Amino acid sequence: MRKSVIYALLISGLVLIVFFSLTLGAFQISMREVMTILAKLLGFFKGQVDATSEGVIYIVRLPRLLLGLLVGAALGISGAAIQGIFRNPLAEPGLIGISAGASLMAVIVITLELSLLAGLSSLFGYYLLSFGAFIGAGVVAFMVYNIARTNGRANVATMLLAGIAINAFATALTGLMTYLANEQQLRTITFWMLGSLGGATWQTVGSAAPFILIPLIILPFLGKSLNAFSLGETQASILGLNPNRVKMQVVVLATMAVGASVAVSGIISFVGLLVPHIIRLVGGVDHKFVLPASAIFGALTLAVADVLARILAAPIELPIGVITALLGSPVFLFILIKEKKKLFS
Repeated sequence: MRKSVIYALLISGLVLIVFFSLTLGAFQISMREVMTILAKLLGFFKGQVDATSEGVIYIVRLPRLLLGLLVGAALGISGAAIQGIFRNPLAEPGLIGISAGASLMAVIVITLELSLLAGLSSLFGYYLLSFGAFIGAGVVAFMVYNIARTNGRANVATMLLAGIAINAFATALTGLMTYLANEQQLRTITFWMLGSLGGATWQTVGSAAPFILIPLIILPFLGKSLNAFSLGETQASILGLNPNRVKMQVVVLATMAVGASVAVSGIISFVGLLVPHIIRLVGGVDHKFVLPASAIFGALTLAVADVLARILAAPIELPIGVITALLGSPVFLFILIKEKKKLFS
């Protein structure tokens, strides 16, 4: 019953923020106009609407909103899944270097105009950036896990230290790419570093959607396996689970989602840490609930952060990565202080 209430509240909040977000901007559109335009776009309304308002909704605000929902859901469910296999609430994609690895590869794709990349671009087209970010995220995830693994278990302190080291290394290489970049490339790199949904188009939504929707569909089916995994790898094996296969599935799916998210929105930190922790606090630790609820709450969180980024310093738009860091870093410190004995004993 409590989980049903939580789902209802999350979905209601998501619907409200969706409509509210579409009304915001330099060009004011009323809620009634938004609903009418959406009804027309979905084919439920055949009457006339204001052409300018329809263009603003369809070309500018709707792609941005959908991209924010996709990225938020991807970061939320990826954080929950990664915390599940590490069996620790601090294992957020950004903290262990996955986001930095994805961002580094995206920057390399942007700045290196080599014949190899030209050939890959003809092969992958607009998906090259998402594919490169996925490769960078995957390489970092496997590096961190193998470095942190001791006697079959990932040591949390080692994992965090490895994440710090890889973050520093990726940041240094990104700095080198920044030094080599031209003016246009430099502006794009700045976008990755701060995180933003301002460049959203239907093309960026289409390039990220396949890489994000696949993990969003598959990861909730791993909830039962992650519940068994939380008992420990030995107990999971006794229950008939293959721990290595579960880890492989989670890492591949989570890095796919995070890589695609970084490719289209830059580094947006702490969503993968903040969202699953709150969901577990209010709804329990059952991963069959935590995973889908984290996806919904992640979408809601990023939609709210995007609204804040647009209104706090209007008409200037703040980077959304700054907003999520300001919200998430105190939560991280709270978790660390509250559970430091359990985490590092």
